[in-house]
Formats: sequence, C-alpha cells, structure tokens
Amino acid sequence: MTTSAAGRVETRDDDDAVVAPPVRDRGSVWYWIGGVLAAAVFVIPLGWALIRSLLPSSLISAAPSWSDFTHLSLSNYSGVFGAQIHLWRYVLNSLLVAGLASVLVAVLATLAGYGFARFDFLGSGWLFGLILLTLMVPFQAVLTPLFLELNAMHLTDSRIGLALFYTTFNLPFGVFVMRNTFAAVPNSLEDSAYIDGCGTMRTLIFVLRPLILPGVATTVLYAFLASWTDFLGALTFITRTDRLTLPVELLNIEVGTQGSVDYGLLTAGAVVAMIPCIVLYIALQRFYVRGLASGAVKG
Repeated sequence: MTTSAAGRVETRDDDDAVVAPPVRDRGSVWYWIGGVLAAAVFVIPLGWALIRSLLPSSLISAAPSWSDFTHLSLSNYSGVFGAQIHLWRYVLNSLLVAGLASVLVAVLATLAGYGFARFDFLGSGWLFGLILLTLMVPFQAVLTPLFLELNAMHLTDSRIGLALFYTTFNLPFGVFVMRNTFAAVPNSLEDSAYIDGCGTMRTLIFVLRPLILPGVATTVLYAFLASWTDFLGALTFITRTDRLTLPVELLNIEVGTQGSVDYGLLTAGAVVAMIPCIVLYIALQRFYVRGLASGAVKG
C-alpha cells in the first residue's frame, strides 16, 4: 500500500513489491578468502606428499613433471605393509606408546593443575615454578641417567617404560596448560556444587569437565604428537626389533640395503605416520569451541 502525491491510497500486489538485493558482507568474503588461503598452506604439502608416495622411487628423487601422474600406483604401500617390512607392527607400537603417554599426561596434568589452581598449600608457587623450570631441560641432557634408572627398574625394551619416559617429559607442559585452564574457571561454579553436596572429585568430573575440555584436548594433542614423532628416546630405550616405534623403523627403511635409499617406501611410510596425527587433531579440535560453550550452559 502506497500514498500518492494527491493523497490517494494505492495498493499493489506483493508480487510487484520491489525487494532490495541482499547486501554482501565484505568482511565475510575476506574471511573466507583468508581461510581458504590458510587451509591451502597446510593442505597442499599434505596432498603433494600423498601424490609423491604413489610414484616409483626413481620418479620421487627426480624433478617433477606432469607425466608423473601417469605412473601413480599403490606399490609403495604394498611394499611397506608387505611381508618384508611389517609396518603395521611398528604403527601399533607407536600407537600404544603415544596413546598410553597422552592418557597418563592428561589424567595427571588435570589433577595437578586442579590442585595448583584451587588449593593453597605451603610452597605451591615454588613447586609450580620448579615444574616450569623442567621445561627448559632437554631430555638429551639426562638421557644417560634415565637409561640407567629404567634399566634398574627392568623397563628398557618395554613399551610401558617408553610411555612412562614420554609421560615424564610431557607432563610439565600439561600441568602448565591445565593450571591456567582451571584458573580461568569461576569459583562460583564449585561453590554451587559444594552447596548441592558434591565432593571434590564429583565437582571435577561432572561440573568442571565440560569447561576444561579445551585444555585437556590441548594436553592430549601435545603429548601424543611429541610421543608419536620422537626418535631418540625410542632408539635409546628400545633395542628389540619387534618393539621399535615407527620413527625408528622409518630410518631403517631409509637406509635400506647397502646404504641405498628407497624413497618410495620412505614417503609411503611418512604418509602413514601423518594419518594418526591428522585424525586426532580433527577429532579433538572441535572441543576448543564447544567445550567452553557447553560448559557455560551445563555448569
């Protein structure tokens, strides 16, 4: 309905109404452009590694060309998972060691971070500073005493002993992350839980758990990646061939026979080594946002 210049009221159908075109948000366009470019920086190298792992060893070490795409095959993967190498065995060893270490770090760091953030005890500040000080000590500096200690405990050539070694050196960072995570949580949530009759552990598990999931996910990711990619620790504490981890076996594949390097098997093994890291990151990255949001509602 419109009013003319003469004061008459005019009507027209809704089909004839002029609809203003939607205004394009330039900020969202630049956001998508930046996101695509940032994703390409990480995705293109992974895709290139996958393509190179499908080429014969002679073409991998040569200059790339468009004709290489006509020689793609799964022969490298059949070689690393064949009867000669048994890569599955070393993948399972790495998964067992890294998984156990990440779980231990997450549990211990959560409990320690909760204690440092919520309980005041004598020397808590000094003890937390001492834990942070260990972050500056590389494990290579204490490798010999650690080997003697694990050997005395009969934990050398043991995947459990190697997992405990990774737990020890990943725990300080986990305590630092979890302490800061708990410090960001309001004390009023715990006060309300205590009034309702919840104890310390029930409050931690049922009230604070949704809020601290981002910190736990960060701790698990850091511990898993550090344990999964470590080479020197596994080479030092494991000597039995059937208990080696994937990074050590990849070195054996690289050396090959008589000092020759089989780049096809090496790149295929490297792609296999990337898969658990990518899967774990994709599985846990959603907690960075959803953990805080769900905790604010459910707390």
